[in-house]
Amino acid sequence: MSNAWSWYVIFLVVLNIGGCAWLLMWTARRRPGDPKPEDTSHIWDGDITEYNKPLPKWWINLFYLTILFSIGYLVWYPGFGNFAGTSGWTSAGEHDLEKARRDAQLEETFGVYADRPFAQLAGDPAAMELGRSIFANTCAACHGSSAQGAPGYPNLTDDTWNWGGEPAQILATVLDGREGVMPPLGTVMQGIGGDVSITQAAAYVRALRTDDIEATLRNDYMAARGKKYFDSLCVACHGPEGKGNQDLGAPDLTVRNTLYPNTLDSIRKTIVDGRHGSMPAHRDLLGETRARLVAAYVWSLSNSGGTEAPPGMP
Repeated sequence: MSNAWSWYVIFLVVLNIGGCAWLLMWTARRRPGDPKPEDTSHIWDGDITEYNKPLPKWWINLFYLTILFSIGYLVWYPGFGNFAGTSGWTSAGEHDLEKARRDAQLEETFGVYADRPFAQLAGDPAAMELGRSIFANTCAACHGSSAQGAPGYPNLTDDTWNWGGEPAQILATVLDGREGVMPPLGTVMQGIGGDVSITQAAAYVRALRTDDIEATLRNDYMAARGKKYFDSLCVACHGPEGKGNQDLGAPDLTVRNTLYPNTLDSIRKTIVDGRHGSMPAHRDLLGETRARLVAAYVWSLSNSGGTEAPPGMP
């Protein structure tokens, strides 16, 4: 808070406290010439009379005590401009103390699951219930309550993984996040072959998702023409067969479970404008143990049949 705002706050506080004290003293005194309490002459219905009696002394004193309390409060706690108060209390400090207390409670609850292998966690109903709860609170906003995703948000219940579906890879995704970028190629392709080249490349990508790519290319002129554009611009990330690269987060273009709609218009938009997918890091939010629980829960969604950990499982 700047000094100007600090003085403004101090002025308002002093004005309000002083005004309350003055108003209380001014209204509590009786002055020469004031009518007696029963001499207001305000009478209704014959026996309903208005009096002008002062407040009892104990009530007046209670108001004064309230004013004194407010002054003591401002001495002890911050509220008087930039004056921090003699107690040193701050909302940030109170937050940190409460967070530390809650973290200790969480550590006690989740500590029994620390460093346990995914297969053990996946076979523990209590651990999976905790993982499901963490998922509902943290992940469902993007991936859906059923974890089946939405356009631009991966389906976590199938076996299609842009960044890898092994336990170590899933845990790394939860802890440190992922940043997937498909660069816009519209300007480049306009320069190579015009708008028709974009449609041809999109047709070829759609052909990759058919059961027989060779037969599709023989019967689809646009898709066959689009292969040369794919080979020159896309293989660096997606590979010569369109199988993708999990180290880069480049999706497998041959699968049916696509991140965006498998339509010609959607694929054209991806080529022209690019895509940018961001999975935020949760290391600071969840910590290692809770991240492991939710990662094990996600892993279990597509590996519910197995109880043995694959090689290299954390």
